[in-house]
Order: sequence, then structure tokens, then C-alpha cells
Amino acid sequence: MNSLLMTNGKDISNNLFHSITVDPSHIENDKRNSELPRGRSLLIIDDRALDRQCLAYCISAHKIDMDVLAFGSMEEWERNRHDYPQLAAVLLNIGGKKLDDPVVSEEIARLSSAFAAPIIVLADADDLPQIMKALECGAKGYIPSSVSIDVCIEAIALSMAGGIFVPASSVLAMRQAIESGNPAARPLAGMFTERQAEVVEALRRGKANKIIAYELNLRESTVKVHIRNIMKKVKATNRTEVAYKIKDLFPLSAGSSTEAMKGREQH
Repeated sequence: MNSLLMTNGKDISNNLFHSITVDPSHIENDKRNSELPRGRSLLIIDDRALDRQCLAYCISAHKIDMDVLAFGSMEEWERNRHDYPQLAAVLLNIGGKKLDDPVVSEEIARLSSAFAAPIIVLADADDLPQIMKALECGAKGYIPSSVSIDVCIEAIALSMAGGIFVPASSVLAMRQAIESGNPAARPLAGMFTERQAEVVEALRRGKANKIIAYELNLRESTVKVHIRNIMKKVKATNRTEVAYKIKDLFPLSAGSSTEAMKGREQH
């Protein structure tokens, strides 16, 4: 079995590693990481044995009070799942692979549907289309490999708490794309069709369906269909939740916020 189980810096499967000593600089990190749930496990999936074992060792060294499991594939995990605690999160390390590869995007979607635990993507790239595609496929976080192990662990904790982690640099790039008014750089383009993106922009400004239909020259019934499809993509249950999730990822500028207030007053 090409797997590795580690707990608090100790390998308890095949004695591949000895216990390690955590230096004093990690004490504050350990306090933050102690908030992670106990009695559960973090599953690392990576088809590269050395990479997954090194990552498992590094995360375990920070004493996150969870078992850290490392498997080469979802199928390998399924064959051995009954031997380990309940999953708290799944970290899929795709390395240098791209999300425009159907094999990669389909794997994220498959993991998202198979596990109740959040799926977090770890990758070498941090470009906007890559991140948006991962979120569209169901990922609850996207961690570039350029971050430190401390940031990686906190990003995992955020996803476990129900949040969505994306690199700060990417969020800034999203805002710049919005403020520039450059259609080719619109961050929503990687997640929605052109028409859906227009409806999303209207929703996040608090506009009613009738207003959206009038402004986009659509039937109100067509707007409702677009909203249903948008809800499926962002895993929302209503239009208010759609607006909340989109605003959380793509904050409105001051001018846009004023427009949103006017839209709500009209509604």
C-alpha cells in the first residue's frame, strides 16, 4: 500500500520517519492550529509518492491534532478508508497540471461529489482562470505552492470552517480587472458564460429580475433560467446567497456599492 499515516510528527504506519521536535517559533502557530477538529483526518491525494510523503510530514510536524493521510488516488483511499478516522478535509495536490485538462477538472468534480469534507486544491499556478475553474468544479479552496506551510495549514482550517481560501494576489487581480472595465479581463468569464456573467453582475448590485430582463433585453423567464444555472455553479440555494458568495470573492468598488443601494431601493 503506497500510503502514509502520520500523527503529530510521527509515522505510525511503516516507521518511515522518526518523531520530530518542533522549535519554539511554532508555538504560536500550534495555538492557532489547535482549533482544528480532533478525532478526524486530513487526506492528501497526490500521485507522486515523494511529494505527498514530504507534504504529509511537514503538515504533521505542525501538530494539527489530526491524522495526516497520504494516498496516491481516491481509489486507493476507498480501499482503506475504514482503517482511518473520518475525513475533515481533502487536499488534492495537482502540482503543475492545468485545470483546462479535462482529467484534472473531472477529478476535482468527482472528489467534490464523493466527499462531504471540503476539497482544497494545491497547485503550482496561481492565475485567475485556473482558480476560478477549480472553484467552479467544487473546490472550497485554492492554495498555490508558493505559500509557506503555515499559510497552507491555515487555508485548510479556513475551508474546514466553511470559508473559501484564494490567494490574496488573485483577489487583487480580480478587483483590478473589474475596475479596469476591460471585458477580456473580467474574472467572472472563467466561471460563467458571457450572459450569465451579465446576470451575476446585476444580481450583485441588488437588481430585480424585471430590471435585469429590461436592461439585458431578455424575457423575465430567461433571466430566471440563468439565475438557476448560476445557483448550481456556485452551489447556492437562492439569489441572495448567489449575491453574497459573488460579493465575497469580488468586492464591489465604492461607486458600484452606491449603484447596488439604488438597485435595492428599486426592488
